[in-house]
Amino acid sequence: MSAESEFGSSKPENKKVTAGILAILLGGFGVHKFYLGYSKEGIIQLILGLLCGVGAVIALIEGIIYLTKSDEDFYQTYQVGQKGWF
Repeated sequence: MSAESEFGSSKPENKKVTAGILAILLGGFGVHKFYLGYSKEGIIQLILGLLCGVGAVIALIEGIIYLTKSDEDFYQTYQVGQKGWF
């Protein structure tokens, strides 16, 4: 048991790596958007991915952006600030 969990002070989960990998592998279906809690953006990306494939290109770019940001910057931008696109 770590000292952090012993005292009950836990830092919120940073979803950067999981969101980045989901964006690269399954982003055309908007999976990474749903994972981050962006339902509206996830549906838009799913439609774009199914209709013309643009959703997959956008997701690939987003996955790279997610993975190259610092942990703190990702957390503040996408989890706290709820920035839906890029």
